[in-house]
Amino acid sequence: MGTLTVDLGERSYPIIIGRGLLSQAGSHLKKCGIRTGSPHLIITDSNTAPLYLEKLQSALESEGFQIVTAIVPAGEQSKSLAVYEEMMTRAITGGLDRKSAVIALGGGVVGDLAGFVSATYMRGTYFVQVPTTILAHDSSVGGKVAVNHPLAKNMIGAFHQPVLVLYDVDTLQTLPDREVSAGLSEMVKHGLIWDESFAHWCRDHAAELLALQPEALEYGLEKGCAVKAEVVSRDERENDLRAILNLGHTIGHAIEAIAGYGEFLHGEAIAIGMVGSAKLGVRLGADPSLETETVSMLKALRLPTVLPGHLSTDDIMSAMSHDKKFTEGQMNFVVPKAIGSVEFVRGISSDMVRDIVDELKKGEA
Repeated sequence: MGTLTVDLGERSYPIIIGRGLLSQAGSHLKKCGIRTGSPHLIITDSNTAPLYLEKLQSALESEGFQIVTAIVPAGEQSKSLAVYEEMMTRAITGGLDRKSAVIALGGGVVGDLAGFVSATYMRGTYFVQVPTTILAHDSSVGGKVAVNHPLAKNMIGAFHQPVLVLYDVDTLQTLPDREVSAGLSEMVKHGLIWDESFAHWCRDHAAELLALQPEALEYGLEKGCAVKAEVVSRDERENDLRAILNLGHTIGHAIEAIAGYGEFLHGEAIAIGMVGSAKLGVRLGADPSLETETVSMLKALRLPTVLPGHLSTDDIMSAMSHDKKFTEGQMNFVVPKAIGSVEFVRGISSDMVRDIVDELKKGEA
C-alpha cells in the first residue's frame, strides 16, 4: 500500500493506493474525520454496482456507518442535470446532513457527478473518491467536479476537494480492454506534461499495463497520481500551472461533445486531442519528433490517434468555442514543447486550429 498527499494546508488529503482496500474502507473514513452518526450516500453506476457495491457497503456498515445507495446508468450520459437532480432527491430522502459524506464508487463519470452532488448539497458535504477505473486516477484527484451541458462538457461544476481517495487496484481487474486503454491515456498524459522518463516508461511497459499486471499498474498509478497531486498542490484552482493538466482536452472535449458523449470514451478522445496538441507544438517550433513520439506512445497503449472522417470540422470548431479555455474570441491551448514539457499558449488563431483538426483526419490509424 502506498500513500500520497495532496498538500492543501488544512484541506490536505491522502491518496491511498493498494490491494484489498475496499474491505478496510470504514477505518480509513474514520481516520479522515467522517463519523457514523450521519447517513452517508454511495453513488455508483450500473456496471460497478454488481461488482463492488455490496462489498463496500458491507465494509462500511460493519464499522457502524449508515449507508444510503444510488445507482445511475453507466456512461457519460449520467453526467446530466436530470441525473444530478435525481441524486439530490436521493440525498434528501436519505436524510443526509452537513456531516454526511457522498462516496463515489466508480470511474470518472461517477466521481464527477457525485462530487458535484457533494459540493452543492447543503452547500457542501464530505466527499470520498473510491475509483474503480484507471482513468479515474486522474479525475479522482484535484477536486474538479461537474456535470455536462448538451453544448459543452463540464460546463456546470465546482472545485470541491475530497477528504480521501481510496484506490483499490483489485477493482481494476474487471475492466474491459477498451476502458483499460482509455485510462492509460491519462496516465501517459502525466508523463507527457511533466516527466519524460515516465512517458517513455508507459510505452516501454505497455504490454504489462494492458495486461493489468499489478506491479506495473501500481507503479504507473502512483507516478500518475503523484504528478497530479504535485500540480494541484501548487495551483488548486487552475490560475496558472494546473492548466497543463488539460493537455489534449480542448480538442478532446469537443470530440466528445459532437459525438454525443457515446462514440468515444473520454481517454480515447483525449488521446486524439494530444496528437492534435503535438501537431500544434510542431507548428509552433517544436522538433517534429514530438509528434511521432506522441503517436508512438499512444499507439502502444492501443489508443486512437486520428479523427474519423464523418466528424465535421465545423462542428468541432463550434464545440471548442464553448470550451472554458476559449476567451475573448481567441483559442488557448496547452502545447507541448518536448516530451515531458508543455506550456499554456494564448491567442492561437482559429485558422491554425482548423488546419490541425483537418490534419487529424488524414493520419494513419
